[in-house]
Amino acid sequence: MDEKISVTVLFEEHRPRLRAVAYRMLGSLSEAEDAVQETWLRLDRTDTAAIENLGGWLTTVVGRVCLTMLRSREQRREDPLETEIRVPDPVMSREGGAVDPEREILLADSVGIALMVVLQTLGPAERLAFVLHDMFAVPFDEIAPLIEKTTAATRQLASRARRRVQGGAAVPDPDLARQRAAVDAFFAAAREGDFEALVSVLDPDVVLRSDAGAGAGLTLTLRGAGTVAAQATTWGKLSPFVRPVLVNGTAGAVVAPNGRPLSVMAFTVVAGRIAAIHVLADPERLARLDLSVLDHSDIGLTSTVVEDLASDGK
Repeated sequence: MDEKISVTVLFEEHRPRLRAVAYRMLGSLSEAEDAVQETWLRLDRTDTAAIENLGGWLTTVVGRVCLTMLRSREQRREDPLETEIRVPDPVMSREGGAVDPEREILLADSVGIALMVVLQTLGPAERLAFVLHDMFAVPFDEIAPLIEKTTAATRQLASRARRRVQGGAAVPDPDLARQRAAVDAFFAAAREGDFEALVSVLDPDVVLRSDAGAGAGLTLTLRGAGTVAAQATTWGKLSPFVRPVLVNGTAGAVVAPNGRPLSVMAFTVVAGRIAAIHVLADPERLARLDLSVLDHSDIGLTSTVVEDLASDGK
């Protein structure tokens, strides 16, 4: 019994790191929890006396579980465009507030939403090689058996994935104040319907992804400052109800009418301009978000405004 308790305690010490691995692999907080739970079940059925490095063993096991889940997801997918526009689950925190240690571990290595989107474009094996090696320092010779490749081939997979990540994910401005200034300017221009001001705060090659869930008409990808600015002018009614939050460590916003989130927006700001906007508007996924970082007395949105916004989107 004491041995069982000891193993449980040791596993709980590793749980935050395992969640971080699974989140990067899957882009879903709920699926990440499922992967961690499956890892625990496998540990529970294993003779721990034969495990020399428990942390390394757990990391490779959760990686193997995630790899299986990713491959299963690909087999089930009916819409080939689904992965391209899927916005990963956001991890929100209060700006200027104390940092939850578990969230800090979850978001180590500056894992912004833009980077998570690029990770989703990688094949399962590429993603595993890159995440385990580049983000968690797992040696290639330990990753290779998981994907049934040689060590050299695994190294090549990670290198290819690294080039795609570096070429596809913009690095946000490290100054959070400059990020927030650009986001505030964006919403101020949207509120006024000022198209020119919107264009001026957007990078010419800005990309906007909105994920409203399967089959929803608001699931889209827009490119270019003019196109994104034209869309943003329709959001003017939202501006008075925008509340600032950090989304995966960068400037973001949430709108939560009557205490329920209408959308979460993540911004990538580079050199003072917004290079990417990721909008999660999927009602089912939003309902599962932790809104404890918000001031619930300050997020009301009248039903009339909600109805107006819905009619504008039709």
